Amino acid sequence: MAAAMAPRVLPLPRQQSFSPPTVLNPFVHPGRLSAGNKLRVPTISGGIIPCIGQGSVSYGSGTWTARTAAVSGFAVTADTVNRKYMGDSTALQGIILLPLRVICITFLLLLAWLSASIATFCQPGRGFLPLKGWRRRMIQTALSGLTRTAYLVMGFQVKVKGKVASLPEAPIFVAAPHSSFFDAIICALTGMPSIVTRAENLSTPVFGTILSSLQPVAVSRQDPDSRKNTVAEITRRALSRGQWPQILIFPEGTCTNRSCLITFKQGAFVPRVPVQPVLLRYPNKLDTVTWTWQGYSFKELCIMTLCQIFTRLEVEFLPVHVPTEEEKNDPILFANRVRQTMANALNVPITDHTFEDCRLMISAGQLTLPMEAGLVEFTKISKKLNLKWNHVREQLDTFAAIASASKGGRIGIEEFAEYLKLPISDVLRELFLLFDRNGDGTIDFREYVIGLSILCNPANTEETIRMAFKLFDMDEDGTITEDEFASIIQSALGLPELDVSVLFKEIDADETGKLSYEEFKNFALKHPEYATLFTTYLDLQRHQLGMFEEHDTEPPKGKHSPVRSTAPVSETPLARNKVCPEGNEEDSSSTSDKKDD
Repeated sequence: MAAAMAPRVLPLPRQQSFSPPTVLNPFVHPGRLSAGNKLRVPTISGGIIPCIGQGSVSYGSGTWTARTAAVSGFAVTADTVNRKYMGDSTALQGIILLPLRVICITFLLLLAWLSASIATFCQPGRGFLPLKGWRRRMIQTALSGLTRTAYLVMGFQVKVKGKVASLPEAPIFVAAPHSSFFDAIICALTGMPSIVTRAENLSTPVFGTILSSLQPVAVSRQDPDSRKNTVAEITRRALSRGQWPQILIFPEGTCTNRSCLITFKQGAFVPRVPVQPVLLRYPNKLDTVTWTWQGYSFKELCIMTLCQIFTRLEVEFLPVHVPTEEEKNDPILFANRVRQTMANALNVPITDHTFEDCRLMISAGQLTLPMEAGLVEFTKISKKLNLKWNHVREQLDTFAAIASASKGGRIGIEEFAEYLKLPISDVLRELFLLFDRNGDGTIDFREYVIGLSILCNPANTEETIRMAFKLFDMDEDGTITEDEFASIIQSALGLPELDVSVLFKEIDADETGKLSYEEFKNFALKHPEYATLFTTYLDLQRHQLGMFEEHDTEPPKGKHSPVRSTAPVSETPLARNKVCPEGNEEDSSSTSDKKDD
């Protein structure tokens, strides 16, 4: 049937707002160290010249095992052994710098802890009232000076551009891109403002006391009301008319590789007060600072950075952004405009990734998929398709089951057909192309989520399922036999010799040899892909009828009945295709983005 048809043009265009992001994965470290740079990273103990590498090698009297990014213990590679003597000069750089800097930083941290302890000793209204008088001055002078000294000792060359706004000018600083724990230098440059941090960080020895002295806004991910409480506290402080210090916020909410600006959270923009954007750049040939979900650990980055003679850091303070009345009434618009201003200054694109994408990325790794397979730009997808994170996470499980046999975490036409337990046919290719948005011959997880939400779930209604059941139930006895089931499937796919016994047995839960409506419905709800296959089949019938009309062939009168290779069912109603609606292609009854896709 389908083989004789001319190529069909899909009546609904692809919506550009669902196009893949410019930066596919902003949560991965951009690169690994070269062989020459590896020699700069010394071991914590021992006199061997270690490096970051792979495998194991025997040298001298011992054997050492190295893993990716190993920076402690006796970690060497064959390349290190070959370069031992010629690399002595560069290795000495790290061997000398690392211990000296560690000793100095430890001393500075203890001084900072002592200053923070004194400033918060017997603090009245601890955490609820702002520090004032000598306590606040001590934080601003002592901690700010010690922080600047610590960065100098670590080898940072900090270049500052622009003017820091005063408290009346901008109660809130918004800094981006957030890519490293070294971004904390902004605190020293802005007079030690309050920050937003995880509640768990406040219980960390030494660091917890220092953070507490800044009177941070603590966020608890275990508390379901934490987000609401955090925004309320930020708003209270921002509107305190100078009683509280300025607040420093990293609106991205997680670390990226600085290749783009991801979605800004609204917390900094809800108070409707002026904000000062702060840009961060690390213009270094060797990147030892980027701390992402896929990359070096905290300890590894610290050691690699301390082994460098110097590390460049640029901090730029942009002009204060005063919100318009429109922006005051719409925090999302306010956040997006500030982000676009910062992206233009950085000359980087913007994407709709969020922390939820990181969670999906980790889940993908646990399901043996490539971690980047879980990235879907959750903010955009969830808003446009009204999806919750848990629902998308469940879909990831199904996707992983389908893609498990393929390489690269993508579904090919073969895996798609195997999952549906159907052979590759023209109708199946039609369905596959509806999912394959970029036409590369594969379906990634993002395309799968969009396909299920736009194509399958809207088509998988009670009406469509009941209509499909009536179509299969040729003798109208309320059940579907295997012969009836095979007849329609064979006709739909244009394969008269197709064996559908395996698929039929999977639907036949009670193993009676007949399908009840409940069995049919339960299977359809669990496998919405078949709903689109069914409506695609009906659409192809319409297309074939349209071809008959073009050849002056009179179409059947009355209600349309699907064309079959067997005896037709009389008066079988034709389902309205919810993927490609009949008649007006842009359904005026809906303003959702789904209708345009």
